[in-house]
Parts: sequence; C-alpha cells; structure tokens
Amino acid sequence: MSLRRSHIAMAVILCCTLSGSALAARSRDSRARESARASVEASAPGRTLLAFDAMYGVDGPFVGEANPIRGIPGDELPWTIASAKGRLDTDGHLTVTVRGLVFTDDEEVPPELRGINDEESFRAVVSCLTEEGDSVVERNVFTGPFPATPEGDSKIRTTVELPQPCVAPTVLVLAGSEDKWFAVVGFEEEEGEE
Repeated sequence: MSLRRSHIAMAVILCCTLSGSALAARSRDSRARESARASVEASAPGRTLLAFDAMYGVDGPFVGEANPIRGIPGDELPWTIASAKGRLDTDGHLTVTVRGLVFTDDEEVPPELRGINDEESFRAVVSCLTEEGDSVVERNVFTGPFPATPEGDSKIRTTVELPQPCVAPTVLVLAGSEDKWFAVVGFEEEEGEE
C-alpha cells in the first residue's frame, strides 16, 4: 500500500506541476496576445475619412474668381482631368493620383496651351469645416509641391494636420505656383455618357 500511495502522491504532484505550468503558459500567451493587439492598434492606420475616384476640372462658372470653392478661386482658364483617385484618413495621411490634368481644348485657351499642363508641380488642399467658438469656419490645409508632368500626371503623398473637428472634407488640386485650383473632388457626366 505504501508503494501505491507513493505513486498516487507522485501523480498528484506531477499533475499539479503540469497544471501550474499550463496555467502560467496560458497567462504568458494571454499577455503576449494583449501586447500584440495593443501594438497593432497603436500602429494601425487612421480610418478612411474621404476616398474618391473622380475629380472635376475647373470649367464654366468655376473659372476665375467669381465662384471660389472653400475660398480658393479657380484658374483663369478651364482644365480637364482624365482620371483621379485619392484617400484621406483620420490621421491626415493623404494620397492623390491625377492623370491627364491639362488645359481644355477650348477656344478660350491659347492654342499653345491646349491639352498640356504648364505647371512643374501640383499641390493639394484639404478643406474642412470646423468650429471656432460658436461659429463654423472653413480651414484649408495646403501640401507642399509635388512634381507634375506636361501630360498632367502627378502623385501627391503626404501627411497634413487636420483641424479638429474636420467636417465635410474635400480635396482640391492646385497649381504649384499660385493659389488657384485646377481640380476638385466631384464629377460631370459628359454628353453621350450613361
């Protein structure tokens, strides 16, 4: 009987040791998972605030200073844009890709400028409505310049400091040399498209 009790005692000790080791390992694993989750959450990108796949080139009544958007006048000549894509997140990360942002082929555009971009760089503006005391005001945040080709292609990738709060955001593409917009988030369905 004493040999049997010895075996039982040994089994109980072994079982308790293994259970304690398993609990400690489970606790370590749980802490490691929590730490990893916190690390991922801390480094996760901001939530999408604005994403777009179209922009409207300055044209018609938006040309010139008569009808500015968010306080920024349109260029004095009309522009067209072949394609655009962009994203702005809550951390202020901004990416805008434009293709074919050029002067229109209209009579009001000098012949030597039609179908080209004459700017060496484009900038973006993130425009939000925000609070100032009890009033609502516009806040425009300008990026630095980014290279643009004569064909009107450019990629803007930067981080801006968004006003708090940032309500009804929009993005405009401007000249690199002056504060006039060439394209804004929006679209116009061309005649014959449906």
